[in-house]
Amino acid sequence: MDVDSVERTKADALRFYEHLNRALRSGNLAELDDVIAPDAIDHNPAPGMRQGLEGIKEAFGEARLAFPDLVFAVEDVIAEGEKAACRVSTLGTQRGAFQGIPATGKRVRQTGIDILRFRGGKIVERWGEFDTLGFLAQLGRVPR
Repeated sequence: MDVDSVERTKADALRFYEHLNRALRSGNLAELDDVIAPDAIDHNPAPGMRQGLEGIKEAFGEARLAFPDLVFAVEDVIAEGEKAACRVSTLGTQRGAFQGIPATGKRVRQTGIDILRFRGGKIVERWGEFDTLGFLAQLGRVPR
């Protein structure tokens, strides 16, 4: 295994989340153009999400409207070749409607795993599993 390529993949993953957090803070989703390929494939898209960079930007734009203080924290990154497995958590306050759930004003934390495949420093594929049940319970949509 080429140590330099592993470190480059880890750096690409951390760079993605830095750009994502900057885009979420500023509302300038063009920040994602530098870290996601135009034809990127999300194997676990949000409900109704279109594929590709534009679909991903729309999904994050909707999340930002509902959770204007949304932030991603990277807990761990493990890389091999062109893939990085990232254990992440999100934190945000629901101030707007989100996927049919009216604003609750509740601060919620969600944890998950993203597996990201990079080519040329940009994400070309993503697989993700997040604790949706725990997220919905915090919003009062399912019993704890």
